[in-house]
Amino acid sequence: MPADVHQHIWPPDFTALLRARTAPPRLDGWTLHLPGEAPYAVDPADHDIGARQRLARADGLDLALVSLSSPLGIEYLPPDEAAPLLAAFHDGALALPAPFGVWASPCLSAPRPDPGPVRRLLARGCAGLQLPATALLDAAGWERCAPLIDAATELDRPLFIHPGTAPPAGAAPAWWPALVPYVQQLHASWFAFRAFGRPRHPRLRVCFAALAGLAPLHGERLAARGGRDRGRVDTAAFYETSSYGTRAVDALVRAVGIDVVVSGSDRPYARPALPDLGAEAALHALRTVNPARLLGPAKGARP
Repeated sequence: MPADVHQHIWPPDFTALLRARTAPPRLDGWTLHLPGEAPYAVDPADHDIGARQRLARADGLDLALVSLSSPLGIEYLPPDEAAPLLAAFHDGALALPAPFGVWASPCLSAPRPDPGPVRRLLARGCAGLQLPATALLDAAGWERCAPLIDAATELDRPLFIHPGTAPPAGAAPAWWPALVPYVQQLHASWFAFRAFGRPRHPRLRVCFAALAGLAPLHGERLAARGGRDRGRVDTAAFYETSSYGTRAVDALVRAVGIDVVVSGSDRPYARPALPDLGAEAALHALRTVNPARLLGPAKGARP
């Protein structure tokens, strides 16, 4: 079952709520306004459900998991603002036709996140829990999110860690958020997972977007600075490939092995780039075998 574990689609009701907002995150027509990024012209075709379904089929996918765009910052809006947006996103994404599935995103602005909505979303068919990397940068973040992660683990569902909001960058070029804060967040969340997350959640299956900002390639520096377990591969920690190609994926495979790398595109913000690892079996592992191991018994697709 070829899978792409990282795509984005905005259901119509979700888009309408973004347009109704007067403060970021908001849509003005099809122009997206975020606090830390330049205005972004959204292509309406990127969120046309029929067109995206045809594109997924053309990509040969049996499963495409839809993710909330965490850089929008919806998870951190006040609960009364976040609730209708999260409901519209999940209701719309769960109603998408095959081959689409969806990750479950919670509200994180309450003093202590409530795992109840996550449990209900997973019971409705969400493939797993998604959290922004900004929520998991240190020991306090992993401790605060522990009830949400426990809820997913108890239901044998994985955690997907996605970049969160970017801080304002002044006159930086348009590519800056994706190349600097997003990568930094993923890098930090990966090291925090090693230090604090894995000891607290030994049974958790976790997947980092964008190859975890290439954090696993720093094993030699980790060892040089007193870190332990260099060379030990966590077989339940996975790495999604979006925005990277053959060179980066090959380097990561050399560091962690091919069994924990899964295919993801970040459509519509990037095109799928299937790495050339020299064997058809390698591509089969990234698209089919490894996503099945990540997702477990509930594969995230609906009939």
